[in-house]
Amino acid sequence: MGNGVREAPVEFQRDVEPGPAWIPAEDNQEKKKVLNSLMSGALAGAVAKTAVAPLDRTKIMFQGDSSGLFSQFEAYRLIYHTYLNEGFWSLWRGNSATMVRVIPYAAIQFCAHEEYKQILGNYYGFQGKALTPFPRFIAGSLAGTTAAMLTYPLDMVRARMAVTPKEMYSSIVHVFIRISREEGLKTLYRGFTPTILGVIPYAGLSFFTYETLKKVHAEHSGKAQPSPPERLLFGACAGLIGQSASYPLDVVRRRMQTAGVLGHTYSSILRTMQDIVREEGLIRGLYKGLSMNWVKGPIAVGISFTTFDLTQILLRKLQHGPGLER
Repeated sequence: MGNGVREAPVEFQRDVEPGPAWIPAEDNQEKKKVLNSLMSGALAGAVAKTAVAPLDRTKIMFQGDSSGLFSQFEAYRLIYHTYLNEGFWSLWRGNSATMVRVIPYAAIQFCAHEEYKQILGNYYGFQGKALTPFPRFIAGSLAGTTAAMLTYPLDMVRARMAVTPKEMYSSIVHVFIRISREEGLKTLYRGFTPTILGVIPYAGLSFFTYETLKKVHAEHSGKAQPSPPERLLFGACAGLIGQSASYPLDVVRRRMQTAGVLGHTYSSILRTMQDIVREEGLIRGLYKGLSMNWVKGPIAVGISFTTFDLTQILLRKLQHGPGLER
Protein backbone atom coordinates (compact mmCIF):
# COMPACT_ATOMS: atom_id res chain seq x y z
CA MET A 1 0.00 0.00 0.00
CA GLY A 2 2.84 2.33 0.86
CA ASN A 3 4.40 1.70 -2.52
CA GLY A 4 1.08 2.49 -4.25
CA VAL A 5 0.87 5.91 -2.56
CA ARG A 6 4.39 6.80 -3.61
CA GLU A 7 3.90 5.71 -7.22
CA ALA A 8 0.64 7.60 -7.89
CA PRO A 9 2.17 11.11 -8.16
CA VAL A 10 4.83 9.79 -10.53
CA GLU A 11 2.23 8.26 -12.84
CA PHE A 12 0.08 11.45 -12.70
CA GLN A 13 2.99 13.69 -13.65
CA ARG A 14 3.94 11.40 -16.51
CA ASP A 15 0.39 11.65 -17.92
CA VAL A 16 0.01 15.47 -17.90
CA GLU A 17 3.52 16.70 -18.68
CA PRO A 18 3.42 16.24 -22.48
CA GLY A 19 0.20 18.31 -22.83
CA PRO A 20 1.43 21.76 -21.71
CA ALA A 21 4.65 21.32 -23.70
CA TRP A 22 2.71 20.79 -26.96
CA ILE A 23 -0.17 23.30 -26.67
CA PRO A 24 1.91 26.47 -26.09
CA ALA A 25 4.05 25.65 -29.16
CA GLU A 26 0.95 25.75 -31.37
CA ASP A 27 -0.37 28.87 -29.62
CA ASN A 28 2.99 30.61 -30.00
CA GLN A 29 3.02 29.87 -33.72
CA GLU A 30 -0.41 31.47 -34.16
CA LYS A 31 0.58 34.45 -32.01
CA LYS A 32 3.71 34.99 -34.12
CA LYS A 33 1.62 34.89 -37.27
CA VAL A 34 -0.83 37.49 -35.94
CA LEU A 35 1.98 39.69 -34.63
CA ASN A 36 3.79 39.52 -37.98
CA SER A 37 0.61 40.59 -39.78
CA LEU A 38 0.01 43.47 -37.37
CA MET A 39 3.60 44.74 -37.65
CA SER A 40 3.67 44.37 -41.44
CA GLY A 41 0.31 46.09 -41.82
CA ALA A 42 1.27 48.99 -39.55
CA LEU A 43 4.48 49.60 -41.49
CA ALA A 44 2.68 49.29 -44.83
CA GLY A 45 0.08 51.89 -43.88
CA ALA A 46 2.60 54.33 -42.44
CA VAL A 47 4.95 54.22 -45.45
CA ALA A 48 2.15 54.47 -48.03
CA LYS A 49 0.26 57.35 -46.40
CA THR A 50 3.37 59.40 -45.66
CA ALA A 51 4.43 59.08 -49.30
CA VAL A 52 1.20 60.64 -50.59
CA ALA A 53 0.32 62.94 -47.66
CA PRO A 54 0.48 66.26 -49.61
CA LEU A 55 -1.81 64.89 -52.33
CA ASP A 56 -4.10 63.39 -49.71
CA ARG A 57 -4.49 66.68 -47.86
CA THR A 58 -5.21 68.53 -51.11
CA LYS A 59 -7.85 65.96 -52.09
CA ILE A 60 -9.61 66.32 -48.72
CA MET A 61 -9.64 70.12 -49.04
CA PHE A 62 -11.32 69.90 -52.45
CA GLN A 63 -13.76 67.23 -51.29
CA GLY A 64 -14.87 69.34 -48.35
CA ASP A 65 -15.26 72.54 -50.39
CA SER A 66 -18.57 73.06 -52.23
CA SER A 67 -17.31 76.17 -54.06
CA GLY A 68 -15.06 76.15 -57.10
CA LEU A 69 -14.19 73.46 -59.60
CA PHE A 70 -11.53 70.83 -59.28
CA SER A 71 -8.77 70.41 -61.83
CA GLN A 72 -5.27 68.98 -61.73
CA PHE A 73 -3.92 72.48 -62.31
CA GLU A 74 -5.91 73.92 -59.38
CA ALA A 75 -4.81 71.06 -57.15
CA TYR A 76 -1.11 71.52 -57.83
CA ARG A 77 -1.52 75.31 -57.58
CA LEU A 78 -3.04 74.82 -54.13
CA ILE A 79 -0.10 72.63 -53.10
CA TYR A 80 2.34 75.30 -54.34
CA HIS A 81 0.54 78.16 -52.54
CA THR A 82 0.33 76.11 -49.34
CA TYR A 83 4.08 75.57 -49.57
CA LEU A 84 4.74 79.31 -50.13
CA ASN A 85 2.38 80.57 -47.42
CA GLU A 86 2.77 77.93 -44.71
CA GLY A 87 6.08 76.24 -45.42
CA PHE A 88 7.21 72.87 -46.74
CA TRP A 89 6.13 70.79 -43.74
CA SER A 90 2.61 72.26 -43.89
CA LEU A 91 2.06 69.92 -46.84
CA TRP A 92 2.10 67.13 -44.26
CA ARG A 93 -0.28 68.96 -41.88
CA GLY A 94 -2.63 66.41 -40.39
CA ASN A 95 -0.23 63.58 -41.19
CA SER A 96 0.40 62.98 -37.50
CA ALA A 97 -3.34 62.42 -37.12
CA THR A 98 -3.20 60.25 -40.22
CA MET A 99 -0.44 58.14 -38.65
CA VAL A 100 -2.38 57.79 -35.41
CA ARG A 101 -5.28 56.46 -37.48
CA VAL A 102 -3.58 54.62 -40.33
CA ILE A 103 -1.13 52.59 -38.26
CA PRO A 104 -3.84 50.80 -36.24
CA TYR A 105 -6.19 50.82 -39.26
CA ALA A 106 -3.70 49.18 -41.63
CA ALA A 107 -2.47 46.78 -38.94
CA ILE A 108 -6.03 45.65 -38.17
CA GLN A 109 -7.06 45.51 -41.84
CA PHE A 110 -4.14 43.39 -43.06
CA CYS A 111 -4.18 41.14 -40.02
CA ALA A 112 -7.97 40.71 -40.27
CA HIS A 113 -7.63 39.90 -43.96
CA GLU A 114 -5.18 37.09 -43.23
CA GLU A 115 -7.52 35.71 -40.55
CA TYR A 116 -10.64 36.01 -42.71
CA LYS A 117 -8.84 34.26 -45.58
CA GLN A 118 -8.00 31.38 -43.26
CA ILE A 119 -11.54 31.19 -41.84
CA LEU A 120 -13.18 31.29 -45.28
CA GLY A 121 -10.60 28.84 -46.64
CA ASN A 122 -11.47 26.37 -43.90
CA TYR A 123 -15.20 26.93 -44.43
CA TYR A 124 -15.08 26.41 -48.21
CA GLY A 125 -12.44 23.68 -48.05
CA PHE A 126 -9.57 25.68 -49.58
CA GLN A 127 -7.01 25.18 -46.79
CA GLY A 128 -3.62 26.30 -48.04
CA LYS A 129 -4.97 27.23 -51.49
CA ALA A 130 -6.07 30.50 -53.08
CA LEU A 131 -9.70 31.39 -52.45
CA THR A 132 -12.21 31.48 -55.28
CA PRO A 133 -13.39 34.97 -56.41
CA PHE A 134 -16.43 35.47 -54.15
CA PRO A 135 -14.74 34.46 -50.85
CA ARG A 136 -11.73 36.55 -51.95
CA PHE A 137 -13.96 39.63 -52.23
CA ILE A 138 -15.74 38.89 -48.93
CA ALA A 139 -12.42 38.52 -47.05
CA GLY A 140 -11.31 41.97 -48.24
CA SER A 141 -14.65 43.61 -47.45
CA LEU A 142 -14.77 42.13 -43.94
CA ALA A 143 -11.18 43.20 -43.27
CA GLY A 144 -11.86 46.80 -44.34
CA THR A 145 -15.12 46.97 -42.39
CA THR A 146 -13.47 45.63 -39.23
CA ALA A 147 -10.66 48.19 -39.40
CA ALA A 148 -12.99 51.10 -40.20
CA MET A 149 -15.34 50.32 -37.33
CA LEU A 150 -12.51 50.21 -34.80
CA THR A 151 -10.68 53.38 -35.90
CA TYR A 152 -13.36 55.73 -37.27
CA PRO A 153 -13.04 58.67 -34.79
CA LEU A 154 -9.36 58.98 -35.76
CA ASP A 155 -10.39 59.39 -39.40
CA MET A 156 -12.78 62.16 -38.39
CA VAL A 157 -9.99 63.98 -36.54
CA ARG A 158 -7.63 63.64 -39.47
CA ALA A 159 -10.19 65.17 -41.86
CA ARG A 160 -10.77 68.12 -39.53
CA MET A 161 -7.06 68.84 -39.21
CA ALA A 162 -6.60 68.68 -42.98
CA VAL A 163 -9.21 71.35 -43.81
CA THR A 164 -8.67 73.84 -40.97
CA PRO A 165 -5.91 76.41 -40.34
CA LYS A 166 -3.27 75.29 -37.88
CA GLU A 167 -4.41 77.96 -35.36
CA MET A 168 -7.77 76.23 -34.92
CA TYR A 169 -6.49 72.93 -33.58
CA SER A 170 -3.13 72.69 -31.84
CA SER A 171 -3.01 68.90 -31.58
CA ILE A 172 -4.93 65.69 -32.08
CA VAL A 173 -6.11 65.77 -28.47
CA HIS A 174 -7.27 69.36 -28.94
CA VAL A 175 -9.46 68.28 -31.88
CA PHE A 176 -11.12 65.61 -29.74
CA ILE A 177 -11.70 68.06 -26.88
CA ARG A 178 -13.16 70.86 -29.05
CA ILE A 179 -15.43 68.56 -31.03
CA SER A 180 -16.69 66.91 -27.84
CA ARG A 181 -17.38 70.25 -26.13
CA GLU A 182 -18.73 72.27 -29.03
CA GLU A 183 -20.47 69.67 -31.21
CA GLY A 184 -20.97 66.64 -28.99
CA LEU A 185 -19.44 63.16 -28.96
CA LYS A 186 -21.83 61.98 -31.71
CA THR A 187 -19.95 64.26 -34.12
CA LEU A 188 -16.94 61.94 -33.89
CA TYR A 189 -19.05 59.39 -35.78
CA ARG A 190 -20.54 61.78 -38.34
CA GLY A 191 -20.10 60.20 -41.77
CA PHE A 192 -19.72 56.72 -40.28
CA THR A 193 -22.44 55.10 -42.41
CA PRO A 194 -21.08 56.26 -45.81
CA THR A 195 -17.64 55.19 -44.62
CA ILE A 196 -18.80 51.62 -43.99
CA LEU A 197 -20.83 51.55 -47.22
CA GLY A 198 -17.80 52.82 -49.12
CA VAL A 199 -15.23 50.55 -47.52
CA ILE A 200 -17.12 47.38 -48.50
CA PRO A 201 -16.53 47.80 -52.26
CA TYR A 202 -13.21 49.61 -51.77
CA ALA A 203 -11.50 47.04 -49.54
CA GLY A 204 -13.27 44.14 -51.20
CA LEU A 205 -12.22 45.12 -54.72
CA SER A 206 -8.71 46.18 -53.66
CA PHE A 207 -7.82 42.91 -51.95
CA PHE A 208 -9.71 40.91 -54.59
CA THR A 209 -7.84 42.57 -57.46
CA TYR A 210 -4.42 42.27 -55.83
CA GLU A 211 -4.85 38.62 -54.84
CA THR A 212 -6.32 37.76 -58.26
CA LEU A 213 -3.44 39.40 -60.16
CA LYS A 214 -0.90 37.52 -58.03
CA LYS A 215 -2.74 34.23 -58.72
CA VAL A 216 -2.93 34.88 -62.48
CA HIS A 217 0.75 35.88 -62.50
CA ALA A 218 1.76 32.64 -60.80
CA GLU A 219 -0.29 30.56 -63.24
CA HIS A 220 1.08 32.23 -66.38
CA SER A 221 4.66 33.01 -65.40
CA GLY A 222 5.49 29.83 -63.54
CA LYS A 223 7.05 31.90 -60.74
CA ALA A 224 5.80 31.36 -57.22
CA GLN A 225 6.10 35.03 -56.27
CA PRO A 226 5.94 38.30 -58.26
CA SER A 227 8.88 40.69 -58.10
CA PRO A 228 8.61 43.95 -56.07
CA PRO A 229 7.91 46.08 -59.20
CA GLU A 230 5.20 43.61 -60.23
CA ARG A 231 3.69 43.81 -56.74
CA LEU A 232 3.66 47.62 -57.03
CA LEU A 233 1.89 47.37 -60.37
CA PHE A 234 -0.70 44.88 -59.04
CA GLY A 235 -1.30 47.10 -56.00
CA ALA A 236 -1.68 50.17 -58.22
CA CYS A 237 -4.34 48.40 -60.29
CA ALA A 238 -6.09 47.33 -57.08
CA GLY A 239 -6.10 50.90 -55.75
CA LEU A 240 -7.36 52.33 -59.04
CA ILE A 241 -10.31 49.94 -59.24
CA GLY A 242 -11.22 50.00 -55.54
CA GLN A 243 -11.12 53.77 -55.10
CA SER A 244 -12.94 54.53 -58.35
CA ALA A 245 -15.81 52.24 -57.33
CA SER A 246 -16.29 53.82 -53.89
CA TYR A 247 -15.33 57.45 -54.59
CA PRO A 248 -18.78 59.15 -54.38
CA LEU A 249 -19.28 57.76 -50.88
CA ASP A 250 -15.80 59.02 -49.98
CA VAL A 251 -16.86 62.55 -51.01
CA VAL A 252 -20.06 62.25 -48.95
CA ARG A 253 -18.06 61.05 -45.95
CA ARG A 254 -15.69 64.03 -46.13
CA ARG A 255 -18.54 66.52 -46.48
CA MET A 256 -20.27 65.12 -43.41
CA GLN A 257 -17.03 65.02 -41.41
CA THR A 258 -16.05 68.63 -42.19
CA ALA A 259 -19.55 70.18 -42.19
CA GLY A 260 -19.18 71.61 -38.69
CA VAL A 261 -16.20 73.81 -39.58
CA LEU A 262 -17.12 74.70 -43.17
CA GLY A 263 -20.60 76.08 -42.49
CA HIS A 264 -22.71 73.26 -43.96
CA THR A 265 -25.36 71.00 -42.48
CA TYR A 266 -25.59 67.46 -43.81
CA SER A 267 -28.05 65.26 -41.94
CA SER A 268 -27.99 62.07 -44.01
CA ILE A 269 -26.23 60.34 -46.91
CA LEU A 270 -29.08 60.91 -49.38
CA ARG A 271 -29.53 64.55 -48.37
CA THR A 272 -25.80 65.15 -48.70
CA MET A 273 -25.73 63.55 -52.15
CA GLN A 274 -28.77 65.55 -53.26
CA ASP A 275 -27.24 68.83 -52.06
CA ILE A 276 -23.92 68.10 -53.78
CA VAL A 277 -25.56 67.14 -57.09
CA ARG A 278 -27.94 70.14 -56.99
CA GLU A 279 -25.22 72.69 -56.20
CA GLU A 280 -22.27 71.26 -58.14
CA GLY A 281 -23.54 68.64 -60.56
CA LEU A 282 -23.19 64.87 -60.62
CA ILE A 283 -19.69 64.48 -62.04
CA ARG A 284 -18.11 67.68 -60.72
CA GLY A 285 -19.63 67.16 -57.28
CA LEU A 286 -19.57 63.47 -56.42
CA TYR A 287 -16.37 62.83 -58.37
CA LYS A 288 -14.51 66.00 -57.38
CA GLY A 289 -10.84 65.15 -56.91
CA LEU A 290 -11.10 61.72 -58.52
CA SER A 291 -8.40 62.52 -61.09
CA MET A 292 -6.02 63.26 -58.20
CA ASN A 293 -7.05 59.99 -56.61
CA TRP A 294 -6.01 58.24 -59.82
CA VAL A 295 -2.52 59.60 -59.12
CA LYS A 296 -2.48 59.25 -55.34
CA GLY A 297 -4.52 56.08 -54.87
CA PRO A 298 -2.56 53.64 -57.04
CA ILE A 299 0.74 54.90 -55.57
CA ALA A 300 -0.48 54.52 -51.99
CA VAL A 301 -2.15 51.13 -52.43
CA GLY A 302 0.75 49.79 -54.48
CA ILE A 303 3.25 50.81 -51.80
CA SER A 304 0.98 49.47 -49.06
CA PHE A 305 0.47 45.98 -50.51
CA THR A 306 4.11 45.68 -51.56
CA THR A 307 5.43 46.79 -48.17
CA PHE A 308 3.11 44.35 -46.38
CA ASP A 309 4.10 41.37 -48.52
CA LEU A 310 7.84 42.04 -48.41
CA THR A 311 7.80 42.70 -44.65
CA GLN A 312 5.88 39.45 -44.11
CA ILE A 313 8.43 37.53 -46.17
CA LEU A 314 11.33 39.15 -44.30
CA LEU A 315 9.87 38.39 -40.87
CA ARG A 316 9.20 34.78 -41.81
CA LYS A 317 12.73 34.33 -43.11
CA LEU A 318 14.16 35.82 -39.91
CA GLN A 319 12.05 33.45 -37.79
CA HIS A 320 12.19 30.26 -39.86
CA GLY A 321 15.08 30.68 -42.23
CA PRO A 322 15.04 31.09 -46.04
CA GLY A 323 12.56 29.27 -48.25
CA LEU A 324 9.33 30.51 -46.67
CA GLU A 325 7.60 33.06 -48.89
CA ARG A 326 4.05 34.27 -49.06
